[in-house]
Amino acid sequence: MITNIILTTLQILVIAGLAPLVKGFINKMEGYWQCRRGPSMFQPYYNLIKLLQKDVVVSETASWIFSATPYVVFVSILVIALLIPVLSAQVPLDFTGDIILIVYLFALGRFFLALSSLDTGSAFGGMGGSREMTISSMAEPAMMLSIFTVSLTAGSTNLSSITGTLLNYKSLNPSLLLAFAALAIVIVSETGRIPVDNPFTHLELTMIHEGMILEFSGRYLALIEWASSMKLLLLLTILVNTFLPWGIATDLTFPGMIISFAWYLVKIGFFAFAIVILELSFSKLRLFRIPNLLGTSFVLSVLAIISFYVVS
Repeated sequence: MITNIILTTLQILVIAGLAPLVKGFINKMEGYWQCRRGPSMFQPYYNLIKLLQKDVVVSETASWIFSATPYVVFVSILVIALLIPVLSAQVPLDFTGDIILIVYLFALGRFFLALSSLDTGSAFGGMGGSREMTISSMAEPAMMLSIFTVSLTAGSTNLSSITGTLLNYKSLNPSLLLAFAALAIVIVSETGRIPVDNPFTHLELTMIHEGMILEFSGRYLALIEWASSMKLLLLLTILVNTFLPWGIATDLTFPGMIISFAWYLVKIGFFAFAIVILELSFSKLRLFRIPNLLGTSFVLSVLAIISFYVVS
């Protein structure tokens, strides 16, 4: 029981505390490679503190759904943080759910965000919500199939079991490479990064995720922005600790957790820098070309499952 409480506390602190820093690192690196000073790496923390101190402004047409959405989104992300391996192959809520529950929790937050975008009667919010649900309907199947490929290899849909199995997996399986590529494309889509969406734009005709949160302010906006940062970190964590679980602790000893945390920072930093390179190399796609990209992800995930049965 004490071990589980310690692991729960550590995972929440790492995910909730490190998520804004990852976002700040991406913004800082993009500024550096664009030959400008760029914001401080700690700017996301300052923004959250500032928003938490501001009052909330709620539309007259909004119902309880609008007020509940920030808390539902934030809590669902925190629950996911307890269902995935972060510093240890063990997870605090190992007995509760697996990757299927994780996908549904991601969908729960998205569903409430889409509802809240319609709840305020905003035309731009409704447009953003419609686009978000359209894109998610293409991204979720690819995400499920890519994770199922790994679960077939491990013989379980539990992420803790998958990580533990792949730690001892020595051979190079082409199905895992295909699933890795498919999940990487899904992560770009799910987190609203270029080329699918531009997280820095405020041009109404091109907004997707930003369009849904236009009406939020104060602590509501702070919770949603914080949850968005944690979602990026959680998806990257699933990517690195599922497909590349090197260095993750197998027991809860202090030296093992320190080494695991160091490896975790290196892997997350590498893929955060990969996002920087991607966003500097491509421009935002037109809305009607996004299905082509997500279709590629779906095809890769299907090929991953086929190759698993062919090779095995």
